Amino acid sequence: MRPWLDLAHKKLDAAVARAYGWVRAGQATEDLTDAQILEKLLALNLERAAEEAKVAKMKKPKSQRDKQDGEMI
Repeated sequence: MRPWLDLAHKKLDAAVARAYGWVRAGQATEDLTDAQILEKLLALNLERAAEEAKVAKMKKPKSQRDKQDGEMI
């Protein structure tokens, strides 16, 4: 891998970890293993999916009506 690309990945990983509150500023992101990161991402994904399912249940379906003669859709 190119050194500049490796550095960019490390900076991005650190920024994401801080944004999600997984590490504090100044704490090394290398302390998180790949398995821990995947576990945290899965937990976030499942939480988000549950929230979306909850919202979907609360939404009322749009009422449908039949097309009238001469009406364009």
